[in-house]
Amino acid sequence: MPSHDDLIDDAPEQAAPTPAKRTRASASAPARTSSRDGRVLGQPGFVLHSYPYKETSLIIDMFTRDHGRVGVVAKGAKRPFSKLRGVLQTFQPLSVSWSGKSELRTLIDAEWVGGMLPLERTALLCGFYLNELLVKLLARDDRHPALFDHYVSTLNQLAHGEPAQIVLRKFERALLKETGVAADLSRCTTTRSRVESGGDYVVDPERGAREAGAGEVWPVVLGKTLLDMEREDYTDPATQAQSKQLMRFLLAHHLGGQPLNTRQILIDLMQL
Repeated sequence: MPSHDDLIDDAPEQAAPTPAKRTRASASAPARTSSRDGRVLGQPGFVLHSYPYKETSLIIDMFTRDHGRVGVVAKGAKRPFSKLRGVLQTFQPLSVSWSGKSELRTLIDAEWVGGMLPLERTALLCGFYLNELLVKLLARDDRHPALFDHYVSTLNQLAHGEPAQIVLRKFERALLKETGVAADLSRCTTTRSRVESGGDYVVDPERGAREAGAGEVWPVVLGKTLLDMEREDYTDPATQAQSKQLMRFLLAHHLGGQPLNTRQILIDLMQL
């Protein structure tokens, strides 16, 4: 496996140059791309995860609107007087610019855009859960603008105290839809007929809903739960409880056995 040094552009360990002064990009402003060197300017994005690289730099997983999940190297970001030091924080809307065409690009600039409340307490932990899902389920450089907007909306809902169980279920479902692995829950795959509210069903992670049989090892849920999930209606407490178990099962399948660290903490704290 190539090292990180093999995956980034050959450049000295120093702070990245700052581009010419420009108007601060809004969260909806389109990014500008130069095909010559793969340079992208003013892309709306969020930090998903970061870890140290060499003595003064960071490797960062970014979630961006038009380029999806992108890996960048922030050179010199750990230096005491780096302008990036206080900017590259999770759950803060950024306007980011980078260059390079390798697996790990070089961060040129990052500016705080603002306009969002910070996450606190349990909402903060829920935010880390969202980030862990994105890191583990999204392929690099696979654009998902609709999911990006859903992520922004979800952070805002959590920050404003919306019920975490409902907010998380909607995001989990949107994530599976965007990655192409969520089946239509309103149709039975074996009969192609509409799911009946009073019936018992299981959801095959690869095919979709079917009628439950005797001795099922997969979570058995009411048809009403599936129909509620399809229309994003989680007001029924039974739907909340059954959808939690179902989404936990589906995510575990699509994660291929990878553990979700933040999910376990949430389960321990709030039974989410």
